[in-house]
Amino acid sequence: MIALRGISRSFRVGEQQVRALHGVDLDIDSGDYVAIMGPSGSGKSTLLNILGLLDRPDQGRYRLDDIETTDLDEEARAALRGSRIGFVFQSFHLIPRLSAAENVELPLMLAGLAPAARGERVARALDRLGLTERADHRPDQLSGGQRQRVAIARATVMQPGLLLADEPTGNLDRRSGEEVIATLEALNDQGVTLVVVTHDPVVGGRAGRRIDMEDGGIRAH
Repeated sequence: MIALRGISRSFRVGEQQVRALHGVDLDIDSGDYVAIMGPSGSGKSTLLNILGLLDRPDQGRYRLDDIETTDLDEEARAALRGSRIGFVFQSFHLIPRLSAAENVELPLMLAGLAPAARGERVARALDRLGLTERADHRPDQLSGGQRQRVAIARATVMQPGLLLADEPTGNLDRRSGEEVIATLEALNDQGVTLVVVTHDPVVGGRAGRRIDMEDGGIRAH
């Protein structure tokens, strides 16, 4: 599903050039459950942004589902991202004035689905995550764990094959975090490829495969 070859990425910070990634090679098969771990500044988030087509490498190639993404224009990258990749973030990124159902509906609206089809898909997504009774609640009326489950429903309502989670339990208490990880793992059991960036060794230990990063590269075991 994913093949990275020689991926490098640098950023300019003031007068200094900072190398976030250098020469990364990585293969992830469809249906894998992968944890990416490492200290702050090791390149985890940069790698996730490249996997999610939110950023471009300076060098190297990235194939997603046999599509060479590196040379795609922004419109094609956005279309591929919208149809095949879901994102779950530490800070939820829900729109405060919208209800849970309206937040989940946003990707469907952007994709141009008809209102009737949107309603059915939203209802199924909320039901799958145990949120039907919270559909009309705004984010400030939900617990942290419920907000993250709304974010997961939004990330998966387009039925992407790849789900990228950046510190999905970082703002949650232990119990809520365990519920969120169990929810993500249930999606993986259904065939979704799951890539989780985490500092939490407990979360990382649950993955089928662990990738440790250090100084912009993958550390050999």
